[in-house]
Amino acid sequence: MTGSEANSDDLLVRVSLRPPHQAPTPDGSARDDRSQDPRALRSRAAIVQAATTLFLERGYVDTSVDDIAARAAVSKRTVYNNFADKERLFTEIVLGVTATAEQFADELIAPLRQADDLPAALRELARRHLAAVTRLPVVRLRRLISAESARFPDLAREYHRRAPGRVLTALAAAFADLAAQGRLRIGDAETAAQHFAFLVVGATLDRVMFEGEAAIPSGPELDRLADGGVEAFLAAYPPDERP
Repeated sequence: MTGSEANSDDLLVRVSLRPPHQAPTPDGSARDDRSQDPRALRSRAAIVQAATTLFLERGYVDTSVDDIAARAAVSKRTVYNNFADKERLFTEIVLGVTATAEQFADELIAPLRQADDLPAALRELARRHLAAVTRLPVVRLRRLISAESARFPDLAREYHRRAPGRVLTALAAAFADLAAQGRLRIGDAETAAQHFAFLVVGATLDRVMFEGEAAIPSGPELDRLADGGVEAFLAAYPPDERP
């Protein structure tokens, strides 16, 4: 974990620790350029961590800047010195999560291309993917973004493009490579990626999104569901056994 990351309930959030000092505070006063001061960096990190925790626990509307300042043990002015307003803070946190999600997507898919045992590699990928999307902080974040999609439509679209959309893009690229190598019988790699994702995570994630945290399956049940999704996928897209 680098100095530009904060952790809240194991949810990694990458937000720049350098504040936009050129923007004025709400009362019109100028910001001090203290972006490299270790105390300022610690304050900014504390604000991000506090805000992430509160947004996930209470939602956007029910979290105030006063709440964030109190949880971070900083003044309200310090929050505004680092972020123009609550909306900007929320936006930076969500976009910070997508940076982590993009990296996770790339790391998740990478082993597929060189796997000696492709079915085993697909099962491992499916298990990791399903376990990741059903982690409590990730579920809370998805539900939060869904609830705030009318208030932040562009942000919701960007989150989808850079988080679940990034996984589909990486899957499609990997499946296209495997088909070109003659290892899977796939005509349309993008469609195959969509089928894989829905078979592995679709039904479980839908249930968790609508029923809440109590619907998150146990670890062994998650593995069973992931393996079942891979079995169905391989029945539709079998390994190519041509010589």
